[in-house]
Amino acid sequence: MSAPEQEPPKTSGNRLRIAIALVPLVLFAVIAAGAGKILYEQDVDGKDISEIPSALIGTKAPSLNLPPLQGSGVPALTDAAIKGKLTLVNVFASWCIPCREEHPILLALAKDERLNVVAINYKDKTDGALNFLKELGLPYAAIGVDPKGQAAIDWGVYGIPESYLVAPDGTILYKRVGPFDEKSLADGLYPAIEKALKGVKP
Repeated sequence: MSAPEQEPPKTSGNRLRIAIALVPLVLFAVIAAGAGKILYEQDVDGKDISEIPSALIGTKAPSLNLPPLQGSGVPALTDAAIKGKLTLVNVFASWCIPCREEHPILLALAKDERLNVVAINYKDKTDGALNFLKELGLPYAAIGVDPKGQAAIDWGVYGIPESYLVAPDGTILYKRVGPFDEKSLADGLYPAIEKALKGVKP
């Protein structure tokens, strides 16, 4: 009597399961490689990835008509608050850790007589914003409350903090994504201020 034939191993099913299991790993590797390539290319080119170009640069700033931060002691952020002044519009919130990190720089910028520093308070609570400013200081000549983030959308905000340099005629000259530091001041904001004072178009 011959021995019963053995069933061939089910390799096709095993291979399929292994292939399915490997798909997430392969996708992750591809995404990571792509991200690394982008960062590498930006570093090689000497570009600061925080200086994200904005379609608004060179155009008129969106209209401002935001209510004041009650209890702050400064007026609301409206078009009148920035008209005719070289203005830095800073988007901040009390829950934003990088906002806290850059705040000493904003306090110093507020002492620059060439510059009008104002703020959009983004999706924040009144008490939180007031405590933030009480603890760290008040650099703003005007603050507008943006509880739903609509003004931030109009201004093309990616994330906070963000800052926009606006010419006296209302043209957006410069945009900074992320907190200011000494490098971004020296390479970005200060040259933009000098150009603005000389009447150079962006």
